Amino acid sequence: MTSRRHFLGGAAALGAAAHLPAWAQSAWPARTVRIVVPYPPGGSSDIIGRILAPRLGEALKQTVVIENKPGANGNLGAGFVVQSGGDGHTVLLCDVGALAISPSVYKQLTFDPSKDLRAVSMLAYSPHVLAVHPSVPANTLAELVELSKKQSVNFAVPAVGSAPHLAAVAVQQATGAKWEYVPYKGGAQAITDAVGGQTQAIMNGLLATLPHIRSGALKAIAISKRDRMQQIQDIPTIAEQGVPGFESGTWQGVMAPAGFDDAAVQRLAAALADIVRDPTVTKQLSEQGAEIAIQTPNETTRFFETERARWAEVVKSANITLD
Repeated sequence: MTSRRHFLGGAAALGAAAHLPAWAQSAWPARTVRIVVPYPPGGSSDIIGRILAPRLGEALKQTVVIENKPGANGNLGAGFVVQSGGDGHTVLLCDVGALAISPSVYKQLTFDPSKDLRAVSMLAYSPHVLAVHPSVPANTLAELVELSKKQSVNFAVPAVGSAPHLAAVAVQQATGAKWEYVPYKGGAQAITDAVGGQTQAIMNGLLATLPHIRSGALKAIAISKRDRMQQIQDIPTIAEQGVPGFESGTWQGVMAPAGFDDAAVQRLAAALADIVRDPTVTKQLSEQGAEIAIQTPNETTRFFETERARWAEVVKSANITLD
């Protein structure tokens, strides 16, 4: 009798499974989990991804790999994840705020982030830092703004339409600065040229930039947080230097294709939250200039939509558009 019940139960399960994608018919994950970072190595998302990947592999009992697929300010990698939706094992780790900006900047996106991706979890927040090459004769935001009105100030940004670019535009609009933007294909490349003196100023995520500030290769002018950060109390905020309430930054989070299984999303979100909250990981990220910012899938979705509306206004006022 017992065997019969097991057989019937198995038959019912097989019938239900026939309506599910192949990857969802067994406990997730069934094979290697691929985390796509849509930027070059060395940026904020890449740094966090490589901290989390081995621990996530242990938690999920599967291999977890990081794949960098840079291009078009993260949109090529995001589009790749959307197209891989059917495999159920490919997710995106990116600056969620930057992804929210893309629909306003790029008029011919091959996907709609709000419809084709679903939120899994927010992980960490790192404010932008405004820094200059040590040779630049400016130590405050006011001095840098004044300098830009007298001579050319080449301003490095990870990409046109990126979150650091729009943050710099917002500061420019508020202060009357006259930056000359030099776009790159990622934050790491922008930092390299700023450190080398090919550009005079840079706006970038603190997580990837702080080591160069601590080494003296770059001089910090301000961070884009409303209050000073405990680990770098000597760096004043943009808000206290004449732009009240100003705040921006990189928000690293994980997104999955829209059709991703609900149970898989919940398991992945829970595993990521546990890992990021581990004191060792928290300390590691904090020392590099990032704050833990865990959000549930629903909270991350709401954040995405709020950011999309917020930056759409900046994009419109600055008339920034790309094909």
